[in-house]
Amino acid sequence: MTKTYLEYFKEICCIPHGSGNTSQIKDYCVEFAKEHGLEFYTDELNNVVIRKPASKGYEGHETVVLQGHLDMVCEKDPDVDFDFAKDSLKLRTEGDFLMATGTTLGGDDGIAIAIMLCILSDNSLSHPALECVFTTDEETGMFGAAGIDAAQITGRKLINIDSEDEGIFTVGCAGGARCEVALESETIDASGIFVDLTVSGLTGGHSGVEINKGRLNSNVVLIALLSKMVGKGMDFNLCKVQGGSKDNVITNKTECTVSLVNESLFADLCGLIAEFIEEVKVDTDPNLTIDLKKSDKLEEKALTFEKTKEVVSMLSKYPNGVQKMSDDIEGLPQTSLNFAVVELVDGKLTLRFSVRSSVTQEKLDLIKELEEISSQYGASFMSDGHYPAWEYRKISNLRDTMVSVYEKMYGNKPKIEVIHAGLECGLFSEKLEGLDAVSIGPDLYDIHSPKERMSLSSAQRVYEFVIETLKNL
Repeated sequence: MTKTYLEYFKEICCIPHGSGNTSQIKDYCVEFAKEHGLEFYTDELNNVVIRKPASKGYEGHETVVLQGHLDMVCEKDPDVDFDFAKDSLKLRTEGDFLMATGTTLGGDDGIAIAIMLCILSDNSLSHPALECVFTTDEETGMFGAAGIDAAQITGRKLINIDSEDEGIFTVGCAGGARCEVALESETIDASGIFVDLTVSGLTGGHSGVEINKGRLNSNVVLIALLSKMVGKGMDFNLCKVQGGSKDNVITNKTECTVSLVNESLFADLCGLIAEFIEEVKVDTDPNLTIDLKKSDKLEEKALTFEKTKEVVSMLSKYPNGVQKMSDDIEGLPQTSLNFAVVELVDGKLTLRFSVRSSVTQEKLDLIKELEEISSQYGASFMSDGHYPAWEYRKISNLRDTMVSVYEKMYGNKPKIEVIHAGLECGLFSEKLEGLDAVSIGPDLYDIHSPKERMSLSSAQRVYEFVIETLKNL
């Protein structure tokens, strides 16, 4: 008996498949192909392509590509004991929503995997020849799509199932890149009053989809606090900083350790933080908290007072958030930056940024600005993971067919839009000449955060819509 797409999704949730850890989920897809007698291809990046011949009567139709990515963003609540490298997600249902307890759900993009496997396994469906493409490490730079052998994909109509809003057909996206800054400084054995600072309680979210919602970034909040401490003449040594781990996540928790020269500065810092919270709090992040507590450490490796001021000065100069909105599409960010990671350990400072823009020159200009700021302070700079923008096609037979099917099924028109988040369609459009692509997906909320949840009724409708679209192509 054929499994449902939801049964496949639950199986996927039992397999570790975070970005950079996709070998087991790749093996699962390969075993699926073998079990169902389907032709497949895989590579050293753990990409998988599974092919299925056209059903009876569709032999002369153009091949259709269905595509999604195998990896998920691994985020958890601070107090949750969970190992993404080996543990199964703990699923629960609340009303219409499926979620994972204390962790991300991986609906982005496990639902695409599940839908494709279900369609491949069901011989009762009518469809053209199918090429189901499962890529890897999309969340950390689209490295699977960038490295896949394009000769393995013959279809030129591609349905990407990696969007988060039902009824919205995405037909264009921003390009982007990942940037990293590194600076090593001499340290001293600091002593005095050690204080642990923690910025937490922020909403967080996806650095593309939600970058224009005004949400606070905990790295940026901490840097602003440190800058305020310097501005108030508060001498302190910067010991440790840790904030963020994923380039495409708006960081919601950042921790820091500083040393103060005397007890009186602790009281001053308490007052400063209370004042600071009132200055920075916004409606999008009502639960912002900045905790401070004295540490029992007696000694800690730290930057000198002067180096601390220099590093804080450098950090405060980096931009963050939306840099320019689109002049053509209302409400669409054109160029943005996410201050994703800041880490200071034993004098070694590491920063990571995610840069996005639908205008290539603006993306390059923003990367150049980051490089120039870094150079001013003697820090090294590199950028990688570049991916192209996916340009809107004025003429699209695939889009027209999908719109027609949607109207017949649901009685209203879908919304056609271009988004700021990156999609692998851009890379495939660059690799596959003449590619006609549309991205769809069910309603997913708070992706890339432990609050992530998927509407089950929406997932069912999207599954049915994909089946009906294939029947009409």
